[in-house]
Amino acid sequence: MSHTFTLRVYYEDTDLAGIVYYANYLKFIERARSEWVRALGVDQVALKRDHGIVFAVRRVEADYLRPAKFDDELTVTTRPVTQGGARIVLEQTVTRTGETLFTATVTLVCLNEAGAPARLPAEVRLRLAPPVQ
Repeated sequence: MSHTFTLRVYYEDTDLAGIVYYANYLKFIERARSEWVRALGVDQVALKRDHGIVFAVRRVEADYLRPAKFDDELTVTTRPVTQGGARIVLEQTVTRTGETLFTATVTLVCLNEAGAPARLPAEVRLRLAPPVQ
């Protein structure tokens, strides 16, 4: 199941040309991932406290297709693709009124306090699982 998150482009998000600075798309999709996890009922603070597990980005493959500009309203869609014991792959898109501006495939890993891969608890894995095809 996909999740949508809406945001507005502020002046601070743009460069001198008035378009969104490329690194800010990564911030936008990070916010959307946090809201996706929250919407699924996963408390990341409790996950760290109770299980010593955090999510970390391992890989991002991004395509910048069209520029977003100051005051645009953007929608970030997050869709889970695959999941392993300690890995989640997501597709994320940023659109403006239906026009795709940015796409990314993001690989998240679950890490323990020592920074080593850690298996997600079963109940969390079920919440974050991609839909069955």
